[in-house]
Amino acid sequence: MDARRLSSNTDPSSSRLRRRAGSAAFAAVLLLSVSFPVQAAEGDAPGEHPAKALVEQSAAAVRTNPEDSRRSAEAALALLRRMPDPDLEIRARLLLCEYLAERDLAAAAAQADAAAALLSQARRPGLRAGVLVCRGELRENEGDSVGARRLYDEAVRIATETQDEEMLASALFSRAYVVGIRGEYAAGLSDLRQAQALFEKIGMPHHALTTLNGIATLYNRMGEYGQARDIYRRALEQQRAAGMLREQVVTAHNLGRAHENLKEWDQAREAFGITLALSRELGYARGEAYALRGLAAVANATGDPEGALQALERAAELQSHTPDMRLKAQILLARGIALHQLARLRESAAALEEAVQIFRTAESLHELAASIAALAAVQADLGYWRAAFQSLAEAKEVSERLLRNQIDQRFATLKIEFDTAAKEQENALLMRENEANARALAQSSRLRSLQATVIALTAVVALLLAWVALHQRNSNLRMRELAMTDELTGVPNRRAVLGRLEPMLQRREGEPLSILIIDIDHFKRINDHHGHPAGDEVLRVVAAQLREAVSEPAFFGRLGGEEFLVVLPGTRLVEARRTAEEFRQRISAIDTSRWFANGRKITASIGVTASSERGDTLSTLLRRADEALYCAKRSGRDCVRVEPPERSAPAAEEPTAQVNIDLAHQ
Repeated sequence: MDARRLSSNTDPSSSRLRRRAGSAAFAAVLLLSVSFPVQAAEGDAPGEHPAKALVEQSAAAVRTNPEDSRRSAEAALALLRRMPDPDLEIRARLLLCEYLAERDLAAAAAQADAAAALLSQARRPGLRAGVLVCRGELRENEGDSVGARRLYDEAVRIATETQDEEMLASALFSRAYVVGIRGEYAAGLSDLRQAQALFEKIGMPHHALTTLNGIATLYNRMGEYGQARDIYRRALEQQRAAGMLREQVVTAHNLGRAHENLKEWDQAREAFGITLALSRELGYARGEAYALRGLAAVANATGDPEGALQALERAAELQSHTPDMRLKAQILLARGIALHQLARLRESAAALEEAVQIFRTAESLHELAASIAALAAVQADLGYWRAAFQSLAEAKEVSERLLRNQIDQRFATLKIEFDTAAKEQENALLMRENEANARALAQSSRLRSLQATVIALTAVVALLLAWVALHQRNSNLRMRELAMTDELTGVPNRRAVLGRLEPMLQRREGEPLSILIIDIDHFKRINDHHGHPAGDEVLRVVAAQLREAVSEPAFFGRLGGEEFLVVLPGTRLVEARRTAEEFRQRISAIDTSRWFANGRKITASIGVTASSERGDTLSTLLRRADEALYCAKRSGRDCVRVEPPERSAPAAEEPTAQVNIDLAHQ
């Protein structure tokens, strides 16, 4: 849910009073529509059109109570049927279009068409931009963000040319959301800040506050979840003070999304609960569906997939009456995750595949990456290894593209803000110089003014540099994580796995620990005869097999080349030997028909050892595992060999005479 369309201490009785007041106002307007228009038609009642106040009332209620906004707009149209005014009728129909765009696309399109038909009679040319914004919202709810962007661009151009500040602010606000979905965060922030300034200038404070909410949403999409969370909290407090119930629904939901991204599940549950309560109080079906989707995501994350499915069933029912394809895709994503947890794999795959298609059409990269990754996990559990590998590769590519775009857009945002600040300072300086010249101020006064400007610019630059440093720190943390991952296979690399094993040896305190070194047999021949791409894919598939088989507290990583290291904490030598044999059989069972036409199989030699009772260093433990591995290679490969730990007397459960028995190569 976005800031354009979409606490706990809200008083329900006050909402009922507002509804009664709205109904009373509507009845009074109907009486006026019978009497006042007749007098006006006869020229007995000079002054403003009686529908104007209703249109303004409807515009104000958009951010507080959508039903009040609808009633006021419909009452205005009732008056306008007796006293036509094209400009007022267009504005009333555009307000109804905004209301209906969340509920009934066909009815909203009818209002847009009726408004467009009146444009030739309108005195205010900027209203053409308002009609384009209405049509853009319809495209957006259909999942066509590209088409919506074109309409918003045209609306911005027309509003700029006609110097219609209200229509320009609305068009910029709508365009910012679409460009944000598509990852153009810097452009979106520029549009929102311009819209916010315009709303404040023309005296629309509620709209300006909603624009602040939109800025937080873009920070959320850029990965700055903590900053977005803090902005949402401030906005929610101001909206409560202003009585903006409808916007509280939006902000509480977005606050829940920020907590969800930060994995703050209790806070996310609370925020989504506020969204649900307010939406039901307002009869806001779309808000209720978004809230239920959020609560389902929390249930999935906290191990309650059954509860998630119950919430999603109601959310899907509400969404079926709401023209919002992204909401549908978000519900499908949460449903697919819940079904996966319940091992209903085929149903999960179907839901996730549909979600992927919708997010791909909408170009929503963050949600697309999450959906594809979830689908890859389901495909792997179904045994569709090729499809899982392809999905995982696509998810990684989308995530990397999203991360690169986030970093690029952050620096672009900094540049825009710096250029804007510098331009504002430059304009202020020119104005001061002109005023000084006009008033013939003394040279000393001008110098003091320039000095103040330099200090202000220095402060701005210092703040920008501090922000850049903070972002650089976050980027360094992400780069460190990448440095601990093998680029080819996506599993922990040598540095990561040995860095985790070494402190474990130091604090072992007598607990058993075993390690396996797995070496793919004749890997050089695979590269030489079938090419390096085939060799790379063999490494990825073997890594995927190990990833599926190894679970905490065990862990593994790639040592380099064709070697993998598996660490088995709490495991004795006999158990480790059986585990190694299972790994050898899994690798041997890999389907190689896609690479090797001659039916050749992938085999592996495995060296096994356990930590000594007297204590081991990383070097001594790896040396014994290497010796066992070389013994396996000398024994003909495709087998498991064990090198026992050094001890004062052999353990009864592991007779030394049987240590180097070939367990696999019969």
